[in-house]
Amino acid sequence: MSTIDQIYFPNPVQPVGRPTPSSGQPVKPVGDSPFAKLLEQTQGVKFSQHAQDRLKARNINFSNDQLQQLEGAVNSVAQKGGKESLVMMGDAALVVSVKNRTVVTAMDRNQMKGNVFTNIDSAVII
Repeated sequence: MSTIDQIYFPNPVQPVGRPTPSSGQPVKPVGDSPFAKLLEQTQGVKFSQHAQDRLKARNINFSNDQLQQLEGAVNSVAQKGGKESLVMMGDAALVVSVKNRTVVTAMDRNQMKGNVFTNIDSAVII
C-alpha cells in the first residue's frame, strides 16, 4: 500500500449494516419490546420489486399523502394482529405483508374485476 493510500484511506471502508456478534450471526432485535414495535411502525412501508413492476406497468402512482395513509393502514392492521392485508386505495388494490411492512403486489380497478384475493386475513378501505 502506498503512503498516499495510507494518508487518505487509513482504514478500509466498512459496509453499513446490522452489527454482528463475534459468532458472525446477525443480531436479531427483540420483537416483543415496545421499542421494537415502535421502531417497526416508524420504518415506513416498502414495495417489493414485483409490486414496483406492477405499479409501473399499470401506471399507478401515489402521492405523499396516500403513502402516509397506507402507512397508517398498515399500522392499524398490525395493531389488530393482521399478517396479510388487502388495502383498497382509490382505484388501486394492494396486498401487503404487514409483518414485513411490504407491499407484495398491486393492481388497478381493471385488474381487480373478477379476481379472488387469497391468503389475506384482513382488508382496509382508504
